[in-house]
Amino acid sequence: MINKNYNSATTGLLLVDPYNDFLSPEGKLYPYAKEVAESVNLLSHLQEIVAAVRHSGIQVFFVPHHRWVPGDYANWKHPSPNQLASGRRQSFAKNTWGGEFHADFLPQSGDIIIKEHWGSSGFANTDLDYQLKMHGIDKIIIIGLLANTCIESTARYGTELGYHVTIVKDATAAFSKEAMHAAHEINGPTFAHSILTTQELISDI
Repeated sequence: MINKNYNSATTGLLLVDPYNDFLSPEGKLYPYAKEVAESVNLLSHLQEIVAAVRHSGIQVFFVPHHRWVPGDYANWKHPSPNQLASGRRQSFAKNTWGGEFHADFLPQSGDIIIKEHWGSSGFANTDLDYQLKMHGIDKIIIIGLLANTCIESTARYGTELGYHVTIVKDATAAFSKEAMHAAHEINGPTFAHSILTTQELISDI
């Protein structure tokens, strides 16, 4: 029997921000990520990984960004530049098509939807750490968007909390090649335990 590095009993897939605004050509943010996303075949790699982990029995966790509603950030003392930009664009607006999960990544029975994160980290001010612990997870595989913001921040936080962290570099995207390079070639190696391609991951689950 082949020993795999990602045991289904202790591994979780974190699918970060699979919204229409990011993944669909008509989405508000798709044009910004289009060049990088298409260069790495993002959509097909996300599809392949989700299918593979479901087949292997690995638990899927949806890690969604806060969906904008009118009034967000208006009276905050210290909104971040990204939060202010999100407010101007009304990214992932609640009760709109852009704020819905892409049709290829709809939650299935048994999937866990984590509380929405306000900033970049899927851990900060959410129930992600608690849910992972309650499901016996100590290895996390992180895919989705964006490589240099939510993916990197979630991965860093996960490492700080003691999880084994894997980033799949061609199952993420960024708004520029430079941001993608920084996330996976400069910053990622300082905290992630593994940075793999889609095919490398699939061969190991």
